[in-house]
Amino acid sequence: MTCAFAVRGALKKFAGVESVEVSLNKGLATVKLKPGNKIRPQEFWEAVKNNGFTPKDTTVVVRGDVQGGKLTVSGTNQVFELSGDTTAAGKTLTLRGALTPQKDLKAPVPLQVRGGESGR
Repeated sequence: MTCAFAVRGALKKFAGVESVEVSLNKGLATVKLKPGNKIRPQEFWEAVKNNGFTPKDTTVVVRGDVQGGKLTVSGTNQVFELSGDTTAAGKTLTLRGALTPQKDLKAPVPLQVRGGESGR
């Protein structure tokens, strides 16, 4: 069994995962999620760490309500502090951004906003 196989298998076990591609050469795992999933990035980071690797920046697309510099993810109680362009308070948005894991993988992580669009 290869390390890529083990990481892929660990990430595929989460409910809501549609597909997983892992490239150890690139140090990259690409996970496509099903709509309506409730997976937290921290869960993926733990799975990566448990397979002997260090989780790195995670690119996400997330939908939720923006208020007071925070994004509350639709369908969950997960809240992200926002950094970057956060001028759209009071709106439902789909945001693209990045999360950088801390040493304590369960610690809150700000969402670095890199783009977005108004709710659909």
